[in-house]
Amino acid sequence: MLFGFRILFFLSDFGFYHAPVIFPPMELPDHIEGLVFDCDGTIADTMPLHYQAWLAALGEYGVELPEAIFYDLAGIPTPRIVEILNERHGHQMPPQETAARKDFLYEQMIPKATEIAPVMDIVRQYYGKLPMAVATGGSRGVVTKTLNALGLMHYFQTLVTADDVLHGKPAPDIFLEAARRIGVPPDRCCGFEDAELGLQSIRSAGMLAVDIRPMYLNGRQATT
Repeated sequence: MLFGFRILFFLSDFGFYHAPVIFPPMELPDHIEGLVFDCDGTIADTMPLHYQAWLAALGEYGVELPEAIFYDLAGIPTPRIVEILNERHGHQMPPQETAARKDFLYEQMIPKATEIAPVMDIVRQYYGKLPMAVATGGSRGVVTKTLNALGLMHYFQTLVTADDVLHGKPAPDIFLEAARRIGVPPDRCCGFEDAELGLQSIRSAGMLAVDIRPMYLNGRQATT
């Protein structure tokens, strides 16, 4: 059975639902030869910090960003998010300048970042056993600072960012490039993500996709 999971029940705002839950250590399917991880919200608990930075940067233009929209856009390169907000709401924010300001504000908060323990448990479990990569919609400079601040960079053979590909998430480019760099066919890779657009990207690349969000439930690990 995939990952050796079993069904447990949890109470949500809408009543009971079930999710496949696994307990460490994670057992990967036999065909998996490489692992690819998103960064923000997957191995690094930084999404609240990014949201605060967005609020501050956009606030300078009198623009609001509902939290639900922020998470819907997760994984899209920062300048493109500014463009999307301009297109949807008629704003005139300069994409590159606004993105740079947002990244600067986020970088001031990096010392508050922490790792996401259930996912990093998987990274440490397979460190030295399988090649691993980070594939992120963030910029190289910002993501590198995050990983270095957390002491996580050495776990990964390569880092693929929005700066390295033509099309960002949900296109498969970032994950395909990560697979190429670690020398593993995409269909033999497992990708880990916390955002819907990222999960679409993984599946479009032909990889096994793991939604890490249920891993937060009761400190357990789950897959979908």
